Amino acid sequence: MKGQMTMYLDSGRSGILILLMALGMTQGDSSKTPPGPRVTCTCQGPTCQLPICQGIWCTVVLVREEGNHLQEYRGCGSINPEVCRGQPTEVFHHYCCSSSFCNSNVSLKLEATQTPEYPEADGQLPLILGPVLALLALVVLGTLGLWHVRRRQEKHRSLLSELGESSLILKASEQGDSMLGDLLDSDCTTGSGSGLPFLVQRTVARQVALMECVGKGRYGEVWRGLWHGESVAVKIFSSRDEQSWFRETEIYNTVLLRHDNILGFIASDMTSRNSSTQLWLITHYHEHGSLYDFLQRQTLEPQLALRLAVSAACGLAHLHVEIFGTQGKPAIAHRDLKSRNVLVKSNLQCCIADLGLAVMHSQGSDYLDIGNNPRVGTKRYMAPEVLDEKIRTDCFESYKWTDIWAFGLVLWEIVRRTIVNGIVEDYRPPFYDVVPNDPSFEDMKKVVCVDQQTPTIPNRLAADPVLSGLAQMMRECWYPNPSARLTALRIKKTIQKLSNNLEKPKVIH
Repeated sequence: MKGQMTMYLDSGRSGILILLMALGMTQGDSSKTPPGPRVTCTCQGPTCQLPICQGIWCTVVLVREEGNHLQEYRGCGSINPEVCRGQPTEVFHHYCCSSSFCNSNVSLKLEATQTPEYPEADGQLPLILGPVLALLALVVLGTLGLWHVRRRQEKHRSLLSELGESSLILKASEQGDSMLGDLLDSDCTTGSGSGLPFLVQRTVARQVALMECVGKGRYGEVWRGLWHGESVAVKIFSSRDEQSWFRETEIYNTVLLRHDNILGFIASDMTSRNSSTQLWLITHYHEHGSLYDFLQRQTLEPQLALRLAVSAACGLAHLHVEIFGTQGKPAIAHRDLKSRNVLVKSNLQCCIADLGLAVMHSQGSDYLDIGNNPRVGTKRYMAPEVLDEKIRTDCFESYKWTDIWAFGLVLWEIVRRTIVNGIVEDYRPPFYDVVPNDPSFEDMKKVVCVDQQTPTIPNRLAADPVLSGLAQMMRECWYPNPSARLTALRIKKTIQKLSNNLEKPKVIH
């Protein structure tokens, strides 16, 4: 933890927010706090919405910001209290205690030339260690990260001078030579193995040049960017969707999510550009865009339909499963699964994107982390138990079942665009024939809950044994009783079985 915490010392608001997150300082959402005795604490800082919060311990963090300015933050610790035993440094200094309001009157000092002194509270004096080890770790980590970046930069500069930029990009694509690939595959990633260290993330973000806007929505915009000749996707969140940016940053930096069918994370940054604060999430770029866009342009042979479906199911199954061990991950429910949040890669496999509403669960501690995002999912894809507000919000399985309902709708979108005996339908979104273009909550509730309608499955699918199997699977995703629906793992295995006798599709370039 000591080495990881030194990564948070970059100045600026994003560094402070992520530092407080690493120390477990939240506004005390009781649904996120593990079982056990809780205390009430004073809450002051960017993560607080109320003057008090509840957690398993109270904390004070003193941060040296830009311009040598000192800022104190108070709050609650609601994750593993082991993080409270990290080392203080010359850039930040933290203090923890375990009785109600014990962080109210604590005042910390932070001096650049000596080890900060802890106040005594609750009759306990926390372990005091000098900043030397922490600073050494910071220097080593920073040097390793910057050395690796500079080594790759120098290599690419020399190639640029010899070959020119177009030749360099061609050479990189032919040989699989990728600066981002090297960085993400090296030992210089975060402890989770998901992304780069935070100091390097900010360096990468500041070197990205935005090239073209490839998507807009209520969330903000998605741009294609260039970083040293490589295309990356930059999702720029609107200011009202800050919690989604924060949640995705939190999940990608604390959970091992490297998987072929989950959108690859590169970096996250909160920065001031053009006199306004911008929230960036930088990921791998996929030129085919979303499955929604792909289906507008492309009709599908059955083999390609199965390839898209099984790869999306693999991504969902990876999210839903809890993996134990040091390289493990909690179970994750997506909560906003739809064709716009599934991307199509160049190899015509899908990957799942947008974890801004995700919920996490660990079986061992029965710890349910629902985040703190006021945004709700997409109404068109909401399961009946969400629309009639009967979902059990304290039960993790409930969230997985809503993902399965939505996955059935995505399957329906795929099979409508699949050619059977020369017949295919135009692309339409689910429930296109019974609700308006932008349906309200009440519109969807009437159709799904009152009328108990599901999308009409085309009769022509019965003529194809594989597609009739997909049709049956969709029906089993749409059972009104959530617990009767298929699991993501069962869907994955069934589609794999259906595709066993079909040849692989040709890749479109």
